[in-house]
Amino acid sequence: MQIRSKDAILTPAQCKMARAGLGIGIRELAEQAQVSTNTVSRFEAGEELKGRTVTALQAALEAAGVIFIEENGEGPGVRLRKA
Repeated sequence: MQIRSKDAILTPAQCKMARAGLGIGIRELAEQAQVSTNTVSRFEAGEELKGRTVTALQAALEAAGVIFIEENGEGPGVRLRKA
C-alpha cells in the first residue's frame, strides 16, 4: 500500500524501516512530526491517513537523515544519508 500526496511517497513499511534505521521509536517520530503516537501506529498498521499527515511523517524522517527510494520494480525502500 502506497499513500501518495503531492510530495509524499511514504509507505507504512518504509516508515517502520526508517524508524528502525534511525533507532527511534513511535513516540519520538510522533513528536518530531507533531502528530499523535496513535497516528503513527495507525499509519504503520496500514490505515490510510490524510496526505498532509503522511507528508509530515515523511518530512520528519527526512530531516532526521532518511532518503526514501520510490518503487523501481524491486519495491520501495529507505536509505540513510551519509554523515
